[in-house]
Amino acid sequence: MKNLTLKQLRYFEALARDGRFRRAADACAISQPALSMQIKELEQELGGELFERNAREVKLTAFGQTVALRIRDILRGVDELADLARAARDPFLTRLRIGIIPTIAPYLLPAIINDLNRSFAGIQIEVRETQTSKLVQELAQGQLDTAIVALPVSEPSLAELELFKEEFVLVRRPEDEGKPVPEREALREMRLLLLEEGHCFRDQALSFCKIGQARPREVMEGSSLSTLVQMVSAGIGITLIPEMAVPLETRSAHVSISRFQSPQPSRTIGMIWRNSTPMAKQLQRVSEAVRRSADSMREQYAAR
Repeated sequence: MKNLTLKQLRYFEALARDGRFRRAADACAISQPALSMQIKELEQELGGELFERNAREVKLTAFGQTVALRIRDILRGVDELADLARAARDPFLTRLRIGIIPTIAPYLLPAIINDLNRSFAGIQIEVRETQTSKLVQELAQGQLDTAIVALPVSEPSLAELELFKEEFVLVRRPEDEGKPVPEREALREMRLLLLEEGHCFRDQALSFCKIGQARPREVMEGSSLSTLVQMVSAGIGITLIPEMAVPLETRSAHVSISRFQSPQPSRTIGMIWRNSTPMAKQLQRVSEAVRRSADSMREQYAAR
């Protein structure tokens, strides 16, 4: 296979991930015809069709699924070799590809970036905000160096480092200020606003309220914490948000904030990275900067 190239393998990976030639081509920064030609050449080189093509999307063939596993291993090894070279020549870290979930990013990310810029002179930070499942996938594929998520992730190939814990608070209408906080069992009988499926914060809220994954009639969904808080402000229902979100989300919403009695709902925030990464020492330093940012932000909130 003298004509097999790393570019072709990365094009294959992009198309297998995105399922559409246009999106994969955009992700690879090439034209759609060029991507199609490279995939055809890869199929000829490997001696079989890798994708089933139709007008709307492409899917891996059985052969393509087998090949995909090997190609991911190859690309992961190449990326780790690149990381090894970066770690050897760049012990102080000048580039960081970091992922973060949407229920943390708007509140903690600005402080993290400022702290990282102070801790690592000249660092180039690339941020990816998406749900945990996608971050785990992109970490495994070598597209990210680390990610900030709610723990545990429980993925054997990833190291987990706990950073801090934070509590959830109850968001109600302003006229509910000072009223007793409902027991968590009582929340099931109220109109509860939750994030849409796929967000780990949704699952944590459902677990605290002892609500199964089957959606009750009175549960309504939103795409972001901002949407949920604004819906509460409009008198539609109640919701739970992490305490780090309170300063930003209540700035433009007329709501009341209450804390639950013990046991208080909470989550553990941490960093994850590949067990095999040679950048573990640098990522430990990154985790220290993230923890400082979180501690500072929480101190400011507590002083309000």
